Formats: sequence, structure tokens, C-alpha cells
Amino acid sequence: MQKSLIIIPTYNEIDNINLMVNKLFSISNELHVLVVDDSSPDGTALEVKSLQQKYKDKLFLLERKEKRGLGTAYITGFKWALQKPYDYFFQLDCDFSHNPDDLLRLHKVLKDQDSDLCVGSRYISGINVVNWPLSRVLLSYCASWYVRLITCMQVKDPTAGFTAYKRKVLESIPLDDVEFVGYAFQIEMKFRSWMKGFKILEIPIVFKDRERGVSKLDSSIIKEAVWAVLKMKIKSLFSSSYK
Repeated sequence: MQKSLIIIPTYNEIDNINLMVNKLFSISNELHVLVVDDSSPDGTALEVKSLQQKYKDKLFLLERKEKRGLGTAYITGFKWALQKPYDYFFQLDCDFSHNPDDLLRLHKVLKDQDSDLCVGSRYISGINVVNWPLSRVLLSYCASWYVRLITCMQVKDPTAGFTAYKRKVLESIPLDDVEFVGYAFQIEMKFRSWMKGFKILEIPIVFKDRERGVSKLDSSIIKEAVWAVLKMKIKSLFSSSYK
């Protein structure tokens, strides 16, 4: 996984960050990892700094002064990464809901197949979600259907957070114009990529609910996603930044 960067946004992930970082470097000693931490009061950033002694010049940390949301964390990470010679960029949750071993599969798709963006999809081959209550599964599945209906983008799991980009995709998107910060951020990035004609390929993964730490999902994030899809679709008809 040469020239590959894994971007991990964190807030209060002290229970997971050590395990995750060590797991990633056990998968491949060639990849690099960037943690974007929003001043976690539990000491997540301090743990990353300690791990940097072990993974010198491979593990990087950006500390932000306050909690500003998932989307802005990734945008901060993308901007930092585009100043470096990486070819492949991966989004990964710190809580092990995404299996780090699947990074190799996403990387292979981008490297060997005609794809510009690869999505680790919960819904491309049925519903592959473990330990979620039925209400949350239905909410997520219906949200995916709603996104496809409004945008006409045929991605089965548009809210997925386990994604991989080729460099040219991120370079083509005006990152300062990306508006949304919660689940809607994931939708917006895929929609902007699709609008620009990039090929999106989904591969099946098993999504497992976190075992350690506290979920960041709340009702405000869900409401943002509902309205964001409509707003995004309307703006795409008039704004040149989507084309």
C-alpha cells in the first residue's frame, strides 16, 4: 500500500486509538496514518503522540482546538494530505466498525480496476450490519434509498464512511465548498465525485457496531442529512462547483 494514507477523525477514542494504529501497521508497513483529533478531553491526542515514537514518519497528528464535526475533520485531513505525494486516500472510523483488513480490498479495487472511488458498502449484497438495533438499520437503509431517489446517483450505500479515493478525485473537488459536516458529508463527497464523472465502485463489507467508546450519532446529524440531500441536489443544478 505504497503512497496510501489512512485518515482517521477522532473525538474521545482513547479506548480504540492504540489498538487501531497498531492494527493498521500490522496490515501494511508501507501505509501512512493521519489522525485528526478535535481536542479530545480523554487524551486521544496524547496517545497518538506516544505512538509516533514507535511509528516515526508514518503516523501523523493534526490537533484542532474544538469539536467541529466529521466533515470538517476529513476536509482538514484531505487538504493536509494533498500537499504530500500520496496517490490513495482512505477514510476509516476509529471504532472498528470498519474492518481494517478490508483496506487491502479497497486499495486493490483502486489500483487494479477501472474505479476512481471505492465504497465499502453495507448494502450492495443484502444488509450486512452487525449489532445495530432494527430501528437504526431501517433508518440507514431508508436514508440510502432516499438519497438515490433525490440525486439519481446509484450508490447503494451513499452514507458509508469507509471509502477510498484516487488523488485526482480529491484534487477535482473544491474542498472549501463542501458544506455538510455529519452523515451528509459522506453523501456530498460521493455526489460531487459522481457529478464530475468519476467512476464509483462498491464492494461488500460487514459493518459492526462499536464495542468500545460512545457513538457520536445524534438526531441533529440525521436531520441535517435529510435536508442536505434536497439542498445539495438543487444547488448542483446551478453551481459550477459540482461540475
